[in-house]
Amino acid sequence: EKTDKKKKRKKKKGGGGGGEPKKDEKVSAKGALIAERLRQQREEEERIQKLREEEAARIAEEERKEEEERRRVEEEKARIKKAKKDRIEEMKRNGTYLTPAQKRKQKLAQKRLEAMRAAGMVPDVERKKPVYGNKKGKGKGKGKGKAAQAKKEDEEEEEEEPVPTEEKAPAPEKKAPTPEKKEPAPEPPQPTQPTPSSEPDGDKSSDSGAEWDADSGDDWDADSTSPPQFQSLSKKLEAITVDDTEDLIAHEKAKEQERLRQLGLEREKRAAEDAARLALEQAASEELSRKEQMAAMAREEGRKKRERMEQENLARRTRDDLRCPIVVIMGHVDTGKTKLLDKIRKTNVQEGEAGGITQQIGATYFEKKTLEAQTRRLNETEKVEVTVPGMLVIDTPGHESFTNLRSRGSSLCDVAILVVDLMHGLEQQTIESLNMLRKRGTPFVVALNKVDRCYAWKTCPDTPIREALEQQPEGTVQEFRSRSTDAKVQLQEQGVNSNIYWEMGDEDWENSDFIPLVPTSAISGEGVQDVLLLLCQIAQRKLWRQIMWCANLQCTVLEVKAIDGLGMTVDVLLVNGYLREGDKAVFCTLDGPIITEIRGLLTPPPSREMRIKSEYIHHKVVKGALGIKLIGNNLEKVMAGTPVMIVGPDDEEEDIKSEVMSDLTNLTSKLSTDKKGVMVQASTLGALEALLQFLREETKPPIPVSAVGIGAVHKRDVTKISIMNEKGCPEYATILAFDVVIEREAREHANENGVRIFTADIIYHLFDQFTRFMEELQEQRRTEAAAVAVFPSICKILPQHIFNTKDPIIIGVEVVEGILKVGTPLCVPALGGLYVGKVISIECNGKTEDIARKGTSAAAKIVNETNPTITYGRQFDARHNLYSMLTRQSIDALKENFKEKLETEDWRLVVKLKKIYNII
Repeated sequence: EKTDKKKKRKKKKGGGGGGEPKKDEKVSAKGALIAERLRQQREEEERIQKLREEEAARIAEEERKEEEERRRVEEEKARIKKAKKDRIEEMKRNGTYLTPAQKRKQKLAQKRLEAMRAAGMVPDVERKKPVYGNKKGKGKGKGKGKAAQAKKEDEEEEEEEPVPTEEKAPAPEKKAPTPEKKEPAPEPPQPTQPTPSSEPDGDKSSDSGAEWDADSGDDWDADSTSPPQFQSLSKKLEAITVDDTEDLIAHEKAKEQERLRQLGLEREKRAAEDAARLALEQAASEELSRKEQMAAMAREEGRKKRERMEQENLARRTRDDLRCPIVVIMGHVDTGKTKLLDKIRKTNVQEGEAGGITQQIGATYFEKKTLEAQTRRLNETEKVEVTVPGMLVIDTPGHESFTNLRSRGSSLCDVAILVVDLMHGLEQQTIESLNMLRKRGTPFVVALNKVDRCYAWKTCPDTPIREALEQQPEGTVQEFRSRSTDAKVQLQEQGVNSNIYWEMGDEDWENSDFIPLVPTSAISGEGVQDVLLLLCQIAQRKLWRQIMWCANLQCTVLEVKAIDGLGMTVDVLLVNGYLREGDKAVFCTLDGPIITEIRGLLTPPPSREMRIKSEYIHHKVVKGALGIKLIGNNLEKVMAGTPVMIVGPDDEEEDIKSEVMSDLTNLTSKLSTDKKGVMVQASTLGALEALLQFLREETKPPIPVSAVGIGAVHKRDVTKISIMNEKGCPEYATILAFDVVIEREAREHANENGVRIFTADIIYHLFDQFTRFMEELQEQRRTEAAAVAVFPSICKILPQHIFNTKDPIIIGVEVVEGILKVGTPLCVPALGGLYVGKVISIECNGKTEDIARKGTSAAAKIVNETNPTITYGRQFDARHNLYSMLTRQSIDALKENFKEKLETEDWRLVVKLKKIYNII
């Protein structure tokens, strides 16, 4: 009962011992103490656990460090062992390695030999070169072999004994002995017994050596009545001991120290030599730098002096001393530019040009009296006094390929004539020329040429245009008004305000944005004098500051060409300054500036073209502005469009050279060549630039050029380009020759070496020839590659159009993607790449076709030569599409020969099929 009562009390107090006390029940002091002790006990246990974990971590860290140290020591031991092994292997390869037994034998033999020498038994003789290995001598007697065998047995016995106890006479050692320095001993008298030598001698009999070997050991010890020198030798040999602890490492260490010492000496010697060389180089560099600084200072002084002189010359200009205004004629091809000049000059240059097309820059000088004579009839009413000394007119090509020449001509001029065909309005090159002039801010006049092409035009030769229009019927005037209005509208579209020049008011003339229009006819001459007089008025009223003559030399290269009897000549445009025969002229070339003496100054007669062969006029001094032909040496590489400068007595030559070469960057890029490509030969540098521009920019794909030249085609040029045959590019073994002579020897050499020469006098005819050749060559390559190239396609089989299920399989297909072509091999990738066959024909809408494009339904005839038993419905059916079988070779053939035949989505299909066939 007491126990039950206690249990009940415990139950009331603790609630079974497992539950938490209620919040409103009070905890006794004893319970609180017990709870506190439990809490302290838990904290102590946690602290101890934490200490244990820290200790375990520390021990693990120490073990890790010990393990790392042990591994490091083992690796170091292994490294030392490997290094020792490598040294031993190296010594073995060099024949210097000795085993411990061999070293003991060597030391013993050496000490014995020293003892015998000290006793006077062995004379000091020169050692012979040791022979390594157990080689048998050729041509020796049998006794030699016996002696060698006995020697080998002695060596084996000595290897078995760690310390020798017998006092034997030393046998000749064949291993590499270590030479030691000995104190010279007095040479005793020769004994009567046979004297052992350090190595067997071929001249002595091997039998006697063997007998000496056999008798030289025990007899000395046993013989008590031996001579006194032998007795002292025996005592010395008894005292000899061999140090077994010495090994190879000490010897190698000494050798390594000696080697390092020698390396140190060599390094010090090299360091001293390097220091001396660096000192010399530094001195030379300082000297060169000093010279360069002096040259730069002299060049800078020369530049400042030249600029100061130029400023003084500019200040001395006056309105009374004007030079000829430079006029350039620009416009589209076949608008009548050269014909207009011919009408002014009373010449016929245009008909003498190949195809009637200008392909070079030409310059014509009109004297003042020529201008006055040409404008006399118009000047009777206009009353304009001509004060300019003349006019220099530059004729530029209008063909699209000659952008470089038009640009060069427009950059040189003071005023321009933009020729527009009244019948066609503004054309491509007209707009290009217009943009060039506006970009440079050059004032210009628009000549509405071919006014005589208006219906029922009555010719009025060489009359002012207003007089000619008064003679025309009303319908002709109305047509002229209509066409001129169209031209004004087209100019307005390009942002240019214009009007017929006699209809312009004073405000229009003062406004520099208004461009005068002059109707002309280059055939009959109407309006030509209007153009000339208008140019003179513009030059005298608006450009007089610009055309004041200045003594500063301003000269530009127009063309470089070869002339029969004169060699390579340079056409230059002298704007300002003087040129004198004998001057030192500086020209710009790709190889740097060249200085040459001017041997001749030639000009055509007045009102004659520089391009046309005529009797040139020789000058001693020429004053600008004028077009001149210069004769000198080494002018082949002179760059057109570059300035020409003269080295005067007060000028610094280096300053002039640097000034000439300052604008070479653009020209260098134009004449750069490739490693593989055709050769381009032209009569002038301007035509050469035009050819290169066409080949690189206007042909698709661009045609590379490997060599360029100016002048006739020689045999050496053919030899140079024939290398392309050896490089595997026979299509580039081609010479494009424009307006040049082909020597007979060069043509024969070209036929022998498979070099093609295309020639033409009209530049775009040459383009057409080569383009046709490249197309034929490309077509030939496509024909050759057709068997390899496979066009990509995915075809869906039409089950309702199955015409033949066995070979040849004839089924209806729909091209889902790509191009299905005759000769395309088809397969089914979903069936493990099952090869179905090759398409041999395609029929669409009753017509035989070569290709079927995307979306086309056609009947395809498929032949499988490797597996003729393949059948539709058995191996494959309409559930799977047919795919073109592509390979790496077929894709490469597509890229090289059919790139333009495929569109972008076709190439995407190629990429898709590459992933299906795992083609890299």
